[in-house]
Amino acid sequence: MSKNLLEHINTPADLKNLTIEELKGLAVELREFIIDIVASKEGHLGASLGVVELTIALHYVFDTPSDNLVWDVGHQAYGHKLLTGRQQVFHTNRQKGGISGFPLREESVYDAFGVGHSSTAISAILGMAIAAKLKGEEDRCHIAVVGDASIASGMAFEGLNHAGVTDTNMLVVLNDNAIGIDPSVGALKDYLTSVKDGSNPRANNMIKSLNFDYHGPIDGHDLPRLIKELERLKNIKGPKFLHVITTKGKGLKQAEEDQVKYHAPGKFNKDTGELIPKKENEFPSKFQDVFGLTLVELADANEKIVGITPAMPTGSSLKFMMDAYPDRAIDVGIAEQHAVTLAAGMATEGLIPFCAIYSTFLQRAYDQVIHDVALQNLPVIFCLDRAGLVGEDGATHQGVYDIAYLNCIPNMIIAAPLNELELRNLLYTAQLGLNHPIAIRYPRGKGVIEYSWKLPFEKINVGSVSQIKKGNKFAFISTGTIGNNVVKAMDVCDSTAWSHYHFMFVKPLNEEVLHHICQEYEKIVTIEDGTVVGGFGSTVSQFVTKYYPHIVVEVLGVKDEFIEHATVLEQQQLCGIDTESLVAIIKN
Repeated sequence: MSKNLLEHINTPADLKNLTIEELKGLAVELREFIIDIVASKEGHLGASLGVVELTIALHYVFDTPSDNLVWDVGHQAYGHKLLTGRQQVFHTNRQKGGISGFPLREESVYDAFGVGHSSTAISAILGMAIAAKLKGEEDRCHIAVVGDASIASGMAFEGLNHAGVTDTNMLVVLNDNAIGIDPSVGALKDYLTSVKDGSNPRANNMIKSLNFDYHGPIDGHDLPRLIKELERLKNIKGPKFLHVITTKGKGLKQAEEDQVKYHAPGKFNKDTGELIPKKENEFPSKFQDVFGLTLVELADANEKIVGITPAMPTGSSLKFMMDAYPDRAIDVGIAEQHAVTLAAGMATEGLIPFCAIYSTFLQRAYDQVIHDVALQNLPVIFCLDRAGLVGEDGATHQGVYDIAYLNCIPNMIIAAPLNELELRNLLYTAQLGLNHPIAIRYPRGKGVIEYSWKLPFEKINVGSVSQIKKGNKFAFISTGTIGNNVVKAMDVCDSTAWSHYHFMFVKPLNEEVLHHICQEYEKIVTIEDGTVVGGFGSTVSQFVTKYYPHIVVEVLGVKDEFIEHATVLEQQQLCGIDTESLVAIIKN
């Protein structure tokens, strides 16, 4: 069998010149290439390893890019990128100026649809299929590859429901590996298990009842069988559904055995698969662990506390509470809308729901936040993980919009702690009982405190502001952890001209303190790791314009543009909110 087949594949058309045996060899090379690069450059590993054969088969059988191929979420698209002309630049994956970690329309004609959040692929290909039909291009095929965790989402079912009453030329491939990032949950997972193990001989009736031509389940690593089945389905008109069984992390023993850890494992030894441990001290702790461990402490003393997360128990550290109180900590799967309204329902019965959800994913439940929580003034506690700039995941995952989109909602309290201790005390304060819903936003990763944050709880007054440093001419006003950049910049400059105020609460805004600041200083600079349009600085600027029009206000934050993948520091530099940029402001 020929070696180095992959280096001769520049477009999917080149696959069609290979024999089935050569395609099997290509699958081996593709896995080795992905493992080699991700081992040293980091990225999403397990999902792409699991669909190597499926990726080859799809591009071999269908005529991409004329036939539209959409990878739901996009975690599994590395093989797709390698077969569509991006081998030479794949080492730049998720780096500043490099290729995206997700399919991106601007990057390649083979990326039919940009995807970062789950469960959008079915609706997207249905739209493409209807458009093709209207243009008289009914022979074109439209394929969505959807995971078993993603297909449980409401939007995926909405797409299936609509597609089933059309005669569009579309194929939904269910990549069933029983895991998303964490193990799949829910009744649909049980249903799919019954299909796979044959315990329910009529199980495929569910898909057939939606008017899809159901086929499977078949082994997703049997390349000849995949190709044969796809060739057959290609010639069947109307909505089709192929159920494929795969193993996430296929080809790397450790990734198969620990699928959660190897979803995005960081750096590892490409030969042995062993993770390369990061040299980490116990402190500072991760904000996620401060949240998770504090919640268990609070739940020990308050039996009304419940935890909810939409498919992110490990990432959000709600796993700690799931282990300690499995009946009071719930993973609802990829169902953000359901998570929010579930929390609202619990709140009506006197429970204290902590809804742990990434900032970028709360966007998907915006209507529920307004209508089901805020309008009814239910005291749901939103713990917004991954708030602010998120780094290498890029534009699809930035948690920079939450201040702006929550700030306009009546009854909402918005809090942004400076450090781990403030986060701990905000969690404590929230469960004591608030008259309104509250969103507590904090970033991914390590905090700033070099000692144990496990100190006795202290109640925080809603709206409180702290003055971190006293100056005599100008004032920085920060909110959230980005305020630590101001602290560092002031330590470097040791200026007597600048004061620094930390607003732990964006809403309600402490106007009494703002009046004092405006009466004492001639210039104000606000800083946040959220959007400059509609965010914290906009609110402060609006206040100052109304009462003190002679005061100069400069608003620093995330630019009014989508911030692409890079390190968090590089993204801060782009937005002018890194420490060095603040030092320059102080010196000038």
